[in-house]
Amino acid sequence: MSIYAYLRVSSDRQDLHNQRHGILEYANTHALSPIQFIEDTVSGREKWLERGVGQLLNQTAQASDVVIFSEVSRMARSTLQVLEMLECCVRRGINVHIAKQGMVLDDSMQSRITALCLQFHLQLLWF
Repeated sequence: MSIYAYLRVSSDRQDLHNQRHGILEYANTHALSPIQFIEDTVSGREKWLERGVGQLLNQTAQASDVVIFSEVSRMARSTLQVLEMLECCVRRGINVHIAKQGMVLDDSMQSRITALCLQFHLQLLWF
């Protein structure tokens, strides 16, 4: 099992250090190590598949791997893109942790129910 942390800044006012610090605190609390950090400087307005997170979720990470985000806003700016990313992770068996919100999407029953709701919501958005 590999553990990745995705860090994204899109302006000079944002700081990777704060995201890294928050993720390290979360990871220490949840015994998640070692962590491979993936840094990205592309705007969240860009489609997630065209950013570093797209390669991470579609090619690099494997089933049972963990991907940690500092918070939902670092994933994408669009709710639809966040839902697509989470659906991709569920489909590929990638465990997602969102540090600031304390959200975990893994193989637990609670996560499966959440994933089912996310998939249903995503289908509604497409129709």
